[in-house]
Amino acid sequence: MSASASLAVLQCALGWLCWSLLVGALANRIPASWLAAGHWIWRRPWRESRQAFERRLAIRRWKGWLPDAGNALPKGVAKEALVGRNRADLERLVLETRRAELVHLLLWPFWIVTSSWLAPAEVLLNLLFAYCFNLPCIWIQRYNRLRLIRLLERHP
Repeated sequence: MSASASLAVLQCALGWLCWSLLVGALANRIPASWLAAGHWIWRRPWRESRQAFERRLAIRRWKGWLPDAGNALPKGVAKEALVGRNRADLERLVLETRRAELVHLLLWPFWIVTSSWLAPAEVLLNLLFAYCFNLPCIWIQRYNRLRLIRLLERHP
């Protein structure tokens, strides 16, 4: 690997790391009101179902393999820490799934920034990286949120 190629890889790695830390730190400061169900960002013109995630994506088979980085930054919350069955914990967990989804949605476009110093083939690799490391996380957050909302509806 040439020195310029090594430098490009290092720039990408540092760029992704710095962008992830920045987005994560800012997301931890988002007020709960922005994460509430009625906020415009969470409304979708289509209906999502838990069964669709299970059937089409076999999400239950692989979701446990992905790490939870919720507590990687100050003020973050590990989803494991909110395992209680009381209503307040479940509602907080719903909010945290929205926060995590938002983080991954905001991380995704960083691949565009890499086009300022990478060759087109390398930009495509960054796009692939963005898809592979963010899309599954977004799916898991949506799936878990649907499960939690169903649980909350059963136990008012």
